[in-house]
Amino acid sequence: MSVPDTVVLSGEALTISEVWEVSVHGAPVELAPEALERMRASRALLESMHGEHTYGVNTGFGRFVSEHVPDELSEELQLRLLRSHACGVGAPYPDEVVRAAMLLRANALAKGYSGARVETVRLLVECVNRGVLPVVPSQGSVGASGDLAPLAHLALPLVGEGEAVVDGERLPGAEALRRVGLEPIRLASKEGLSLVNGTQFMLAMAALGVVRARRLAATADLACALSLEALQGSRTSFTPAVHRARPLKGQQDAAANVWRLLEGSAIIESHRWCDKVQDAYALRCAPQVHGACRDLLDYVAATVAVELNAATDNPLVLLEERAIVSAGNFHGQPLAFALDALAMAVAELASISERRVERLVNPSLSEGLPPFLVEEGGLNSGFMIPQYVAAALVSENKVLAHPASVDSIPTSAGQEDHVSMGNAAGLKALRVLENAEHALAIELLAGAQAIEFLAPLEPGEGVRAVHDAVRELSPRLEEDRSLAADIARVAAAIRSGEILAAAEREVGALA
Repeated sequence: MSVPDTVVLSGEALTISEVWEVSVHGAPVELAPEALERMRASRALLESMHGEHTYGVNTGFGRFVSEHVPDELSEELQLRLLRSHACGVGAPYPDEVVRAAMLLRANALAKGYSGARVETVRLLVECVNRGVLPVVPSQGSVGASGDLAPLAHLALPLVGEGEAVVDGERLPGAEALRRVGLEPIRLASKEGLSLVNGTQFMLAMAALGVVRARRLAATADLACALSLEALQGSRTSFTPAVHRARPLKGQQDAAANVWRLLEGSAIIESHRWCDKVQDAYALRCAPQVHGACRDLLDYVAATVAVELNAATDNPLVLLEERAIVSAGNFHGQPLAFALDALAMAVAELASISERRVERLVNPSLSEGLPPFLVEEGGLNSGFMIPQYVAAALVSENKVLAHPASVDSIPTSAGQEDHVSMGNAAGLKALRVLENAEHALAIELLAGAQAIEFLAPLEPGEGVRAVHDAVRELSPRLEEDRSLAADIARVAAAIRSGEILAAAEREVGALA
C-alpha cells in the first residue's frame, strides 16, 4: 500500500477526505507555517491583556464565571479544569473517532483563535503521528460548550494524566508519552479551556460518517441494480428523460448509476417484451428514494465542510479586532441537526434495501426464483433468516433515527440552559450506519445468489462486476451454512469502498 500524503493543518483548508486519511489510514500530520505565525500572534495578544477580567483565564467556568481566580493560580486552574471535566462514562469511542477528534482539535487551535501555544498544539499533533490514542468514554457530552467531557479525556495525556493506548496497550498518560519519546506539557493560561471547548467529537463522527454514508448510498445503487436484474425488472424506470422531468440532483445521479450498471444486460433484453407493466416501488422508485437520501447527505457534507475549519473555542481571540470575546460558537446545534439527518438518510437506504431482499426470497413476489434462494428447500433454509436479520436492523434503525437534536436539558445551574445533544446524535448515527452496512450486505449476498439462477443469461457489465466482487468475499450458498462471517466481510467491503471500486473499474466513476 502507498503511504498516505501528509495532511497540513492551517485551520483553513482541512477536508473530509483528509480526515478519513488520517483517522483510518494513518496519514501523517504537520502544522502549516502560517498557522504557527497566527498561533504565536494569538498567544501574544492574550498575554498582552494580562489582568483584564477574561472568562476562563482568570475566572471560573460555567456558573462560576463570576468567581475571580488569582493570576498565580492560572496554570492550576487549567489543570483542574481538565481533571474536573474528565468524568465521561460508557464504552470508549472507536479508535478512528478519537484520532479524528485529535486531528480536528489541532486544526481548530491552528486557526489562531484560541490563544494556545505552538508547543501545546505540536504535542497534540505528535500524539497523532506517533500513535498515542487517548482513552475517551463516549457518553457525557450534551453538545454545547462543546464536547467538554470527551475533550477533557482526550487532553489529559498531554499533561501526563488520564489513559492512552499505544500499540494496543492501555497505559497511564505519562507512560504512553514516554513510550513514544514525548514528554508531558505544563499548561499555560487558557490552554485547558482551549483544549476542551469545541465540537470536535460531534464533528469527528459527522466527518467519518459522511464518507461511510456516501459509499453506502453508491452501494445501494449497486445492490438495487443487482436485485433488479435478479427479479427481472425493467430498466425503463431509470430512463434519463424521466429524471430530467424532476431534476433533483440526487435522484438523477442514482438513476444514472443504475442505468449504467444495467448496460449490456442479456437478462433485461430477454424480457423486454413481457406483459409486466410496472415493478414494485422498491425497484421502480429507487432513484427517488436513494436520491432523496443523497440530497440529505449533501446537506450534511456541506455543514461538516464548514465546521472542519471553524473556530469553536470560547472565548475567541480576535486578532484583527484585538479583542477577546466570549460567545457561543461551541454550540453543537448545526452538527446535531446534520447527524440526525445523516441517520435518517442512511436508515432509509437500509429500509428500501430490506424490501428488495423480501422480494428476492419470497416466491410469491419473485420471478420464478426458488423460495429463499436455495435448492432443496425445507432441508435448507437458505436466505430465510438473513432477511430476518435485515428486518431487525431496519426496525432498530427506525428507533435510532428519532432525532436527538430536538431535545435539550439545562446544565451548569441554568447558565447553559439550551444544549444540542449532538453527541447522542453522533453515537446514534454511527450505530445506524453499522446496521445499514450490514443490511446492504445482505441484499448484495441475496442478489448475487439470485442472479445465478438465471444463468446462462448474463447481467449488465456493471452488475456482473458487483456479483464477482461479492463472490470474492462469499462463495455461493449450495447448502445451509452460517452466513454471519460472510455478511460481516461484505459489510466491511461496503465501508471500505471495495465493492464500489470493483464496479467503477468496469463502468467508470459513478455519481
